[in-house]
Formats: sequence, structure tokens, C-alpha cells
Amino acid sequence: MTGAGAKTAVEWLVAAAPDPDGVRWEWERNPLGTILLPAGKLWDVLILPGDLGHPTLDVITRCMDRPGPVLADFQDSRLGFFVPPGTAARWVATGVRGAGRGTWIVVPYPGRATGGVRWIVPPDGSGTLTDPALLELAMHEAAALIAREGGS
Repeated sequence: MTGAGAKTAVEWLVAAAPDPDGVRWEWERNPLGTILLPAGKLWDVLILPGDLGHPTLDVITRCMDRPGPVLADFQDSRLGFFVPPGTAARWVATGVRGAGRGTWIVVPYPGRATGGVRWIVPPDGSGTLTDPALLELAMHEAAALIAREGGS
């Protein structure tokens, strides 16, 4: 991610914070490169186990050029898909956690290595989010692929 792209992504992400200027200032000086941001205003995050999340992302990227932002945790054991606000409150799926209004997530600075949580698909700053219906269909296809591979 280029400097200008990272700056646009940072502006979009901090817009979710109660004090965007303060959060941006702190984030740019944080040696860990991460900050807590509230979900539920500009986006929710659906958190899938990595063994389902990675194949789901593969399916989504076959369907579209640019999905919404996707985070991975320290060991890729969980992936977080950024979806429209309100999605987490309506989502019902076993093994999928939602971060929506009233929750906070750890977010790495775009374009900067953090050694922990990282962007698999960084935000582009335009507000692009993953469509929940597409995410659900991709999860079903990924689960079917996993079941077929496991049954061989």
C-alpha cells in the first residue's frame, strides 16, 4: 500500500472513532502500530475461524476484484471481514462472531508491519465493504469445498 493509499485508509478508519484527530495522532506514534476502533458506526466485522475464513476469501476474490477489508489475527486462526453496520446484530451462524455497535476491535495501521494483527485485504479508504449476502454464499461454497476435501 502506497503512502497516499495508506493515508486515505487511515482517514476512513479513524472516522469511526469518537475523536478521529486524537486517535490518528496516537496511532501514528504507537510503536505497536495498532489501535482500538469502535465497530458499528462505519462497519461491523464478522470473524470467521481461519480454516473457513481463508477459503471463503478465496471464493470472494474469484467473484469480485476488490472485497472489503479483511483482517487476520496473529496466527491466521481468525479472519475478520468488514461488512456494513448492523450486520453483526442480524448475523446467525455457528462459529462466526460479530463485532458491531458497542464493541471495539484491534486495527493495524495500513501499510505498516505490526507483528500481530495484519491486513490481508487493506482498506482502500473509499468505504468498500464486503456484501453480507456474498459473504454468506462464499462461506457455504468454502464449507462445501472443505467437506469434499475432507471426505477424499
